[in-house]
Amino acid sequence: MIEARHLRVLRAVATTGSFSAAARALGCTQPAVSQQMKALEASAGTPLLIRTGREMRLTQAGEALVRHASGILAGLTAAEEEVAAIAGLRAGRVRLVSFPSGSSTLVPTALAALRAAHPGTRVSLVESEPPRSVEMLRDGDCDVALAFRYTGAERDAEWDDLIVRPLLTDRLVGLVPEQHPLAESGTVSIGDLADEPWIAGCPRCRRRLVEVCEAAGFTPRIDFATDDYPAVIGLVAAGLGVAVLPELALESVRPKATRTVVVEPRVTREIVALTLPDLAQVPAVAATLTHLALAASP
Repeated sequence: MIEARHLRVLRAVATTGSFSAAARALGCTQPAVSQQMKALEASAGTPLLIRTGREMRLTQAGEALVRHASGILAGLTAAEEEVAAIAGLRAGRVRLVSFPSGSSTLVPTALAALRAAHPGTRVSLVESEPPRSVEMLRDGDCDVALAFRYTGAERDAEWDDLIVRPLLTDRLVGLVPEQHPLAESGTVSIGDLADEPWIAGCPRCRRRLVEVCEAAGFTPRIDFATDDYPAVIGLVAAGLGVAVLPELALESVRPKATRTVVVEPRVTREIVALTLPDLAQVPAVAATLTHLALAASP
């Protein structure tokens, strides 16, 4: 295999005309130059230099290699500089996927701080709910996935070999129309809402809602299901049902004509940032994880 260091020596010999002059130009010894030229000719499988007294003349193969050496070495230098910039967080790209309530709360704060600290790092954002976001991470379609799982629910086995950065614990709260009989109750049992029509959220949230209600002895009548939290709030405000929403979702939405109530039993979800073990070593990815954690801290 032809090595870049050998190409640099060959180019110096071609430019200066001798091993001794090339050694002076490169800051090394003449025997070192001679040794590297022998190694290069062994790799090439053909002579590259013809020795005529104290001078060196390139063979046809040597001329071809020198002609290509400039482009190869220039490309390698550019690559080294780009890698150094990425390693030093002067450049880099991170592909982030997040669920909607994370996109509107944690992500803006984290990315603004990341840009201020490392303006050369670019982050792209797409939205997807888990488990699809975890699949995207595994398929190489993103570098960091903001995800959640419900406390007490079945643990996601596919997270076992991922880097999991815990961010916060998000409690679910009840949402009822402002004229609802329980609107001023403060705290209600989930069983108190057994006869109500429900507006449910994403599939994972919907599944957890059904599990909690069934544990309380009833199956919720879900009249509407939507991943859009403003739509959930609008439906509740219109008196079409009740809902439970993550507190994180309410931070970025003004719940008009509704009231929030504490629901018992307590239901929480764990918000985390996920990445692959190898990606966690990439400086831009590590910085993104750090700033997501800072954005989630009280």
